[in-house]
Amino acid sequence: MAKVAVPTRNENVDDHFGHCEYYTIFTIENNKVVNEEMMKSPEGCGCKSNIAPILANMGVKTMLAGNMGEGALNVLNMSGIDVYRGCSGNVKDVINAYLQENITDSGIGCHSHEGCNN
Repeated sequence: MAKVAVPTRNENVDDHFGHCEYYTIFTIENNKVVNEEMMKSPEGCGCKSNIAPILANMGVKTMLAGNMGEGALNVLNMSGIDVYRGCSGNVKDVINAYLQENITDSGIGCHSHEGCNN
């Protein structure tokens, strides 16, 4: 069993995880979604919030994100969460692409948000 978090706004992957409305958390078993839950996003920039340890304590091991700064990426990685940046579109389409192994990390970080780049 694995858990995958997707920063979400209006059922789509949010462009910047630190400003998302909520996280859609999918529980995966035998390469199928067996549960879907939503968790409200904490206030503030993602790298300065406590979201990484909260997600890690929930068992999240993977995040499928639109974009984020290097600081946020480092905080998530240090909490044991692998991040795939560059995701977009409806969260259900994105999780299905992930299950079909059609998601790769873009390697591109957010540079427009100074507070999240450190």
